[in-house]
Amino acid sequence: MNILRLGAIVALSVGLAAPTFAQGIDSPECVAPANPGGGFDLTCRIAQTGLEPQLGEAMQVTFMPGGIGAVAYNLFNTTRTDDGSAIVAFSSGSLLNIATGKYGEFDENDVRWVATAGADFGAVIVRSDSKYQTLSQLMDDFAADPASVVLGAGGSVGSQDWMKGALLLRDAGASPRDMRYVAFDGGGEAIAALLGGSIEVYTGDVGEMVPHLDSGDMRILAVLSSERLGGAFADIPTAIEQGYNVEWTIMRGFYMGGEVSDAAYNAWVDAFKAAYQTEEFAALQAEKGLLPLNVAGDELTAMVKKNVQGLREVAKEAGLIQ
Repeated sequence: MNILRLGAIVALSVGLAAPTFAQGIDSPECVAPANPGGGFDLTCRIAQTGLEPQLGEAMQVTFMPGGIGAVAYNLFNTTRTDDGSAIVAFSSGSLLNIATGKYGEFDENDVRWVATAGADFGAVIVRSDSKYQTLSQLMDDFAADPASVVLGAGGSVGSQDWMKGALLLRDAGASPRDMRYVAFDGGGEAIAALLGGSIEVYTGDVGEMVPHLDSGDMRILAVLSSERLGGAFADIPTAIEQGYNVEWTIMRGFYMGGEVSDAAYNAWVDAFKAAYQTEEFAALQAEKGLLPLNVAGDELTAMVKKNVQGLREVAKEAGLIQ
């Protein structure tokens, strides 16, 4: 084989092996609507690392603190509405803020929802020696006398953890206003209170329970996911399969301005969908403490709008909004 022919074959093979980069995304940026550190930063870092093979370059992460996401949400609804190079991190807490009007005049219909980075899921947690052996026993007490049960979590009234309790009471036929809830500064304090007997039920998250499962000090009555999780949680039933329509997904993902072109929006959606198919992205989710929730484009948009509407209804019942 002559050198020219060999060179042509090598050039062809290299061309075939080269990755296909997302078209139309120049100088990609992920905006974390908070200071460095914390959940929004983590969400952007997943995109920064996980999408690099699809984008062909490292994404810049910028920080835009203010109003727990309100400053960024307003900016991308006023000034950067058509910025096709930037995505903004959001969480289920962002959706709750939208539902309760904390992001001002803009709602869930004013931006384009791109993709998820992964998720955690709510959980109903008691001490191992609790009188509540099943979720149905707890729900029966909620139905009979909501104030007879002391719940607690790492968040104030109206927070994500409070909302989990509100959804449980609502499904039991009780009013969220009757919930006896103790707020703590964080999950660690709430767990300590549960173990110390100050509260009876902790409405926390599945991810934070991993280190505690082996100790045997606590028990999870239900996972608030749509279907059973795998791994260490495979034997724990969901609330839904126990007959209660309560679900709480702690979603982490990204949105863009509402006037971004279809071409730019689809380029980002396709990049995420391609990343979801790789083992590297799954490993990155696990490394960052997230469970797989790989949803993009129209599917995510429908999910977000359904979630916000449900949160808005519960918030109204609880008197958080008019």
